[in-house]
Parts: sequence; C-alpha cells; structure tokens
Amino acid sequence: NAFLMMLEGRAPWEYAATLAATPWLRRLPPGDGHPVLVFPGLGANDITTLPLRRFLDSLGYVTHPWGQGFNFGPRHGVLERCNAEVRNLFKRHARHVSLIGWSLGGLYAREMAKELPEHVRCVITLGTPFTGHPRATNAWRFFEFVSGQTVSDPKLIAQWRTAPPAPTSSLFSRSDGI
Repeated sequence: NAFLMMLEGRAPWEYAATLAATPWLRRLPPGDGHPVLVFPGLGANDITTLPLRRFLDSLGYVTHPWGQGFNFGPRHGVLERCNAEVRNLFKRHARHVSLIGWSLGGLYAREMAKELPEHVRCVITLGTPFTGHPRATNAWRFFEFVSGQTVSDPKLIAQWRTAPPAPTSSLFSRSDGI
C-alpha cells in the first residue's frame, strides 16, 4: 500500500543505524574467505550493495558485485551472465559460492542455486518477494515497465516459489514497502 511505500524513505535512517551498530557488528565471527556474489535489487546497481560487500570483506569473505549495471529485470542474457559468473567464481576460488540477493536480486540468487547446486554454498535473500503473488508488492508495475515482462505468468510464479536445494535464509521486514 501507499503507506508502506512511503516507509521505504527510511533507508537513510536505517543506514545510519547500521553505522551506529558497527562496534557490535565487528564482533561477528570471521569469514572463511569463500566467495560471495551479491545481486542488487530492482532498479539498483552495484553501488547500492557496496556497504554490504565492504562489511563482508572486512569479516574475511571475498565479495563480488554482479557487474551488470542497473538491475532492470531478467532481460535477454542477464540470467545467463549470472550463471557464468557463479561458474567463474567457483572455478577461480575452487570453493562453493554464497549468493546474496536484495529484493529482485534474491530471485536471481535462488534461481542460480537451482541451476548450479554443485557450485552454491548457500543463498541469503534480503526483502525478496518470492512467496506471495508478485502484484502484492509495490514494485510490480515498475518491474513490468523496465523488464518488458509480466508478473502474472503462473508457471513463473511457481518457479519462483520453488525452494533452491542449497541452505537458504530469507530476511525481510513486515513494513517493507516493496
């Protein structure tokens, strides 16, 4: 609804709260150096995931941006390049890859884990709408506009709802406007 969409303006305050929590976040256990691929949300790019990637790097993970510019949906070639990047990171690091996706990027992470289960360590989604109907979000019109695709395809909805074979965590807030 419109009220929840307006709450999305809280992002700068949440970022400031995260900075204030840095002393506690630094107490998290260290990473083990495995690769982590981070996918941005709809209409966003790698700049929006930079704070998360820097934080994970500081813990000892080796993060990688998705490297495809702005995320305007799974247009021609997007998922194929995601697949190739997961394969490349797995080969280059000789380790399983963790996938983190924000919003629509979480759907990419889930799909890559389904396509490449032998390459993926785990999936973490942040505010990713994969359980309800896509029109239950405030972003469906923007998605259809920029991607040229419809969110009403029952086959696609069923595919999104199917859980990946890798361990998966989904983080969201009930007040997410998206």
